Amino acid sequence: MKVLIIEDESPAAEKLESLLRRYDPEIEIAARLTSIEASVNWLAGVDKQPDLIFMDIRLTDGLSFEIFKQVKINTPVIFTTAYNEYALEAFKVNSIDYLLKPFTYDDLYQSMEKLISLRENLPDTRHRLKIEELNDLLERLKKSYKTRFMVKIGEHIRSFKAEDIDLLYAEGRTVFIVTGKGRQYIIDYKLEDLQEILDPEMFFRLNRPYIVNINAIEDVIVYSNSRLKIKLHHPFENDLIVSRDKVGQFKIWFGMG
Repeated sequence: MKVLIIEDESPAAEKLESLLRRYDPEIEIAARLTSIEASVNWLAGVDKQPDLIFMDIRLTDGLSFEIFKQVKINTPVIFTTAYNEYALEAFKVNSIDYLLKPFTYDDLYQSMEKLISLRENLPDTRHRLKIEELNDLLERLKKSYKTRFMVKIGEHIRSFKAEDIDLLYAEGRTVFIVTGKGRQYIIDYKLEDLQEILDPEMFFRLNRPYIVNINAIEDVIVYSNSRLKIKLHHPFENDLIVSRDKVGQFKIWFGMG
């Protein structure tokens, strides 16, 4: 992987380079640049852009967002900065993450793993991310998903964390949640609406009536005609079968593909 570092503070650039080599000794630093002007000239002059750019936001001659106005960048960018007020602006360009200085190796590791995850979830990633598809995934990353659900139990209202819900399913027009303790409650949502507001990294719609939490899955069993049967940590009375048209998506989501 070729990485371009745009950073006007030498100690910060050296630390970043050291962390990158710790993450992967085979990473090649394409260049270390310190200004908007130098970055524009370098990017405009190369035949092939690097695989990833680390970009400080405040440079000696202004904000690095100016670079995007002067040269087309088809490469994922991880912004690094000591200032948190630029996060929204960063995600208007092709940023995959925003590291607030001083960041640690663990912070860098998470950013690099996010890049790998994005690459693996794109349908065509032979050599380079398709920027349009990357932007679609970034929109999903930026989206705020529902983390709690309220249910009415008699005259009482209880709150459940989304992560504590093993399963959501519909019977006719009634939708239920099943908690990790095996208890079921009615919630006032349609399954189609739930699919939009639940975190897709945690929840997957197996078929028309069922949405499952990845952390609730104990086993995946190959079923008839290459279909899949899901077994939960806490037994559920009905069979949970991944519909045939969703098997491929499920395997990717579950890490089988």
